[in-house]
Amino acid sequence: MFIALLCERIKSGGYLHIATDWQNYAEQMLAVLSNEMSLINSNKDYAQRPASRPLTKFEQRGIKLGHRVWDLIFTKK
Repeated sequence: MFIALLCERIKSGGYLHIATDWQNYAEQMLAVLSNEMSLINSNKDYAQRPASRPLTKFEQRGIKLGHRVWDLIFTKK
């Protein structure tokens, strides 16, 4: 429901970019976003971290703890 409401606010050609260091959350969000008919995954599954995305203190901590970071980028049709 939340994703459908969010997609109503995103203009065609706009995108949703999510990054997390929690694998279960990444997998859940990939499934949820893939099921939203108005979104197209910009990648086969997960995206490479774009150089334009700042490295947050949370991400730095996760990397230090040995966590992988998953990026999802979906574009609105």
